[in-house]
Amino acid sequence: MKKILDDISEVVSSAFEKCGYDKEYGKVTISNRPDLCEFQCNGAMACAKKAHKAPFMIADEIKEVLDQSEMFEKVDSVKPGFLNMIIAPEYLANYMVTMSSEDKLGVENTANPRTIVMDYGGANVAKPLHVGHLRPAIIGESIKRVLKYVGNTVYGDVHLGDWGLQIGLIINELRHRKPDLPYFDQNFTGEYPKEAPFTLSDLEEIYPYASGKSKEDEAYKKDALEITNELQNGHPGYTAILKHILTLSHADLKKNYGSLNVTFDLWKGESDAQPYIPDMIEDMKKKGIAEESDGALIVRVAKDDDKREIPPCIIQKSDGASLYATTDLGTIIMRKKEQNPDAIIYVVDKRQELHFVQVFRTARMAGLIGDDVELTHIGFGTMNGKDGKPFKTRDGGVMRLEHMIKDISDEMYKKITENHTVDPEEAKETAKIVGLAALKYGDLSNQASKDYVFDMERFTSFEGNTGPYLLYSIVRIKSILAKYKELGKNAKDYKILAPTTKSEKDLMLALANFQATIDVVAKEYAPHKLCAYIYELANTFNHFYHETKIMAEEDEQRQGSYILLLMLTKEVLETSVDLLGFEAPERM
Repeated sequence: MKKILDDISEVVSSAFEKCGYDKEYGKVTISNRPDLCEFQCNGAMACAKKAHKAPFMIADEIKEVLDQSEMFEKVDSVKPGFLNMIIAPEYLANYMVTMSSEDKLGVENTANPRTIVMDYGGANVAKPLHVGHLRPAIIGESIKRVLKYVGNTVYGDVHLGDWGLQIGLIINELRHRKPDLPYFDQNFTGEYPKEAPFTLSDLEEIYPYASGKSKEDEAYKKDALEITNELQNGHPGYTAILKHILTLSHADLKKNYGSLNVTFDLWKGESDAQPYIPDMIEDMKKKGIAEESDGALIVRVAKDDDKREIPPCIIQKSDGASLYATTDLGTIIMRKKEQNPDAIIYVVDKRQELHFVQVFRTARMAGLIGDDVELTHIGFGTMNGKDGKPFKTRDGGVMRLEHMIKDISDEMYKKITENHTVDPEEAKETAKIVGLAALKYGDLSNQASKDYVFDMERFTSFEGNTGPYLLYSIVRIKSILAKYKELGKNAKDYKILAPTTKSEKDLMLALANFQATIDVVAKEYAPHKLCAYIYELANTFNHFYHETKIMAEEDEQRQGSYILLLMLTKEVLETSVDLLGFEAPERM
């Protein structure tokens, strides 16, 4: 199904061509003066110089042709050469009918579908998710869903931090606490236990303890670094411990990500890239890309036209250990082999921008990935408290993500039960759904790269640009549709009629922008633009609702038309919030 702007532009372009001008001047946009018109074309202004005519003369010619089209109710030629258009109500009603009958509400699959890997988790094993993990998870999940919706094959990869010093610290502390375990016996030749000799709770206590101790005890840290190096070189006992850690962590992370309605297709970690690293490093040496510097191995990635200093990418430390850049490069090789993507998109803190510049340039120089493969870093800003600083708990610590989710659900439960008598269990379930929407929409409605303030009171409000307001709008539609059904009526017996009021026509125009919005969100990786769209749509629907006596309408045909329009509005809103990663309850 054509986007409405494309459909209108095609008619206007034909009018330019019919009058002897290049059809490229017929591009139509949504009017920036809605008090004057709904759509506008400024092509006559651009065409004037080439045509050696005054713009208003060209606009007058085009208007004469467009006046013959059934698409428009009114076309005005306005000096110095603007074309202002008001769409015909009948055309708009037919567009709604077609949209209602189309798969995916008329959104067409991308002309060139791609295979895309989305790297958007970044959690560390053996550590609980905290508020810093919120943004990559929900931004990445939404972008993944939108890209799939328009026909791409998309793999969401959690890309766990399961390598490096943190694992060495855990193993070192386990060795201190349980030295008799077979993993630490160099002469052990049997099979290692299938069950882990520790729990997830043990790990969550061990890591911060070991991390703190390593900052005070140099010998302890040295042992952990040595263990890390041995693990990276295939030590069988330490590898077995790592497998236990991964098994426990995966189960817990899946549960916690699940509570955010975030899922991953791939549960890969930095450790999965390790088999590719030795050959990669040797190949870089042979090609002369990698060189030694103070014992470390580096790749010089700076370019003559850089506007800032870009330091070399360090791919191996002087002690032979890998770094984040090394594992990211190894992961690119792994993804090339396993998914063969057309694009790899990383949703990672914007403070890592330099890291990705270095990694992407190194990958290109080393030929790890073709120049035709897109490598993109979507850098996100910080979630701050009301003091403008990164969000902390009241005692100044980093809040666990599950605690934040519980807090916002509790706040929603309080608001839901304040003024209504509801079943407590139903209220709790509704509070979870609405609380998640409040949290995710509060984040996603901001441009990803921007910092924002986490404001519990504002996010959970049922008024304004919030998740609860959007869900309340959907629930309001569900309630009307349920009442209509209770009367034994079926809107399928009717069709959407031409609008007779401004609020009805405005709702149709807002619905008609859905396809173009999804197109922009998919191309720009911009969930905040989908948030802006559905907020405007919800406002437009509520204005229509307050101005229209839907259930009291005596004309059955007109009432059926209203109901069909509401069904379409509900579908657009529900599809949109699903793409953002949340849902609406049946009642609120």
